[in-house]
Amino acid sequence: MSDESQLVCKVLVIDTSPEYFDQIKQFCDQNGLIGLRVLSPNIMAILSSNVDLGAILLAEDYYDSLDDVMVLAQQINIARPELPIVLRRTLPSHFDSQPEQLRKLFCATYTIDDMTPLRKVIDEYIFSIVYPNALVRGISEISISTLASQFQHLTISTETPYIVRDRIIFGELFSLIQLESSWCRGYMMLQTEEGAILDVLRTDDDLNVGDGSATFRTVNSILGEVTNVIWGAFKNRFIANDDLGIRSTSQVPIVINHQHKYISFGSENPQLCFKYTLSDERNSHFISIYQWFVFNLYWSPDDFKEIQTSVDDFIDLGELELF
Repeated sequence: MSDESQLVCKVLVIDTSPEYFDQIKQFCDQNGLIGLRVLSPNIMAILSSNVDLGAILLAEDYYDSLDDVMVLAQQINIARPELPIVLRRTLPSHFDSQPEQLRKLFCATYTIDDMTPLRKVIDEYIFSIVYPNALVRGISEISISTLASQFQHLTISTETPYIVRDRIIFGELFSLIQLESSWCRGYMMLQTEEGAILDVLRTDDDLNVGDGSATFRTVNSILGEVTNVIWGAFKNRFIANDDLGIRSTSQVPIVINHQHKYISFGSENPQLCFKYTLSDERNSHFISIYQWFVFNLYWSPDDFKEIQTSVDDFIDLGELELF
């Protein structure tokens, strides 16, 4: 992974060989991965949840029978087809004798003695897009400032920005707004749970709806306002006034399946994600907000440039004066 991006990605480790755990963990630590080891036998229940991932690391000897492992790989592929599956092979191995259709379920295989193929998968499938550090840092600063302004009495924390490949939606409420410049075209999406925001609104007099009158329309209005303010700050910080964007008007369909909590932007590119937690320490309420940046239509990080505001700019805006 490029040092420029400084991002992480969660991978699901389906392995029951404790003698290899230290080596797998060391690989994850060295390559910007957060390994989540499966402890429950109900793997499909985990995959049907809101656990956002970048890849699956499956061991060939997870079950006693390789046929059972192949069945599991098929189930994973059906449930989360966007996630690359990497197989840790054992020696001797019967994998090569499997039908080609089954072998194609895996984007690569590796052994514990040679993890080079695994590193190639990480570079190709997860960290294939470079996100400039100034962009990642700036998005986090803008978003935290906006949320702090909207929810003034809540404590805001954020996790390390990360990359995902899956398409799982968090919560039942999300907003979309288009981003377009000479270096990017895509969308910003905020995802959250309506009930969590209502709980805070109905008990917080400082938000002017502590009388219990808040409804889903109140939540929609707040999420729309937060989305719009972040979008405006993003434009001010990263898109120059004379940037007219690119002339292409191509679009791809956005597919949303609420029943399966699934959304697709018509692109296989991994997505830049942020998670913010807003906590009300007075009554233990909290709000989780997931923020995705999906540059599915155009992405050229070499053309990205953060707009630096000078002292003269502040004077022109009337925010500073000379004396």
